[in-house]
Amino acid sequence: MNDLLLIAVFAALGAGGAGLLGWPAVRLLRRRSVALSLFCVAVVTVLAVTSGTFAVAEAMFLSPHDLGVVITVLGMAAVVSLVTAALLGRQVVAGSRALALAARTVGTDAGFTAPAHPLGAEFADLSAELAATSARLAESRAREQALDRSRRELIAWISHDLRTPLAGMRAMAEALEDGVADEPERYLTRIRTEVERLTGMVDDLFELSRIQAGALSLSLSRVSVYDLVDDALAGAHPLARRRGVRLESHRVASEPVEVDSREITRVLGNLLVNAIRATPEDGLVTVAARREADEVVLSVTDGCGGIPEPDLARVFETGWRGATARTPRRDPGTAGEGGDSGAGLGLAIVRGIVEAHAGRARVHNVAGGCCFEIALPAPRS
Repeated sequence: MNDLLLIAVFAALGAGGAGLLGWPAVRLLRRRSVALSLFCVAVVTVLAVTSGTFAVAEAMFLSPHDLGVVITVLGMAAVVSLVTAALLGRQVVAGSRALALAARTVGTDAGFTAPAHPLGAEFADLSAELAATSARLAESRAREQALDRSRRELIAWISHDLRTPLAGMRAMAEALEDGVADEPERYLTRIRTEVERLTGMVDDLFELSRIQAGALSLSLSRVSVYDLVDDALAGAHPLARRRGVRLESHRVASEPVEVDSREITRVLGNLLVNAIRATPEDGLVTVAARREADEVVLSVTDGCGGIPEPDLARVFETGWRGATARTPRRDPGTAGEGGDSGAGLGLAIVRGIVEAHAGRARVHNVAGGCCFEIALPAPRS
């Protein structure tokens, strides 16, 4: 037992001396190549084993022959260890370089291209994270491009919609000023109608800016879906009567929801006004409400003839107007009655208000028209 303890002490002293000499070298190389650091660790390990073995050999007074055997074995082991460390270092460097080249593809149009070179577990995890980051960047860039496109369309539409009524009001004002208007009352009525329409457009822009800035303040209370639908239908009936469109409620469940009733009534009003404007005379617009799992779904179905499939994903974008079938027809008598002001803001406001309630807005085509749905979280019992 004493001999083993003595051997352990000599081995520790020899290996410890090599370790103390190797530690500064490892510290100095910590900012250099990983391959060089690995090779340095292997050298320190070999030196520690060799020093410890020599210390034990000297203490045991080995014969020259036995000492030669020990040195030969240590030499072969050292060679194998250092070669293995060098190969491992090259493999790590190759994987690192391949991943560095692949990282340059993050955020490109083609997306992240993973290295073809086999990678270790840690590099493979890093490659997966880079791929996920690249996907998120591509998604963010697509959203930014869509938002920029919507913004340009919105500016173009608003510029057009402002230019037309302003030019008309200017002409009518000049006619009244010059005293050449045959029916001044009709001109004044028309000017008032256009002013109300422009006021509605400004109100929609202000509401949309509040939604996009996250400044929409909600006053939540528990109300019945039946009451919300009833209020929205009452507000839309005058427009439906003028256009000869029938309004019906179909299977409206009296489910409770916790919402800002004024904002959700505006949402339903926007959907109903748009549906009425897009539905031909003697057409039908229906409103329904149902419970689905942990959501309450309200739907407005019109007879517009449907929305082209490529446009379905853009319906709720700011400034979107889409095909002629969905473009609101000019109706002077509807100014100030809610709905889309004509600048393609109504549906964007719908989505913004619904998402502020932690809900979802969606649309799909049905026979003869399309169905807009808003899904609101059902209150907890």
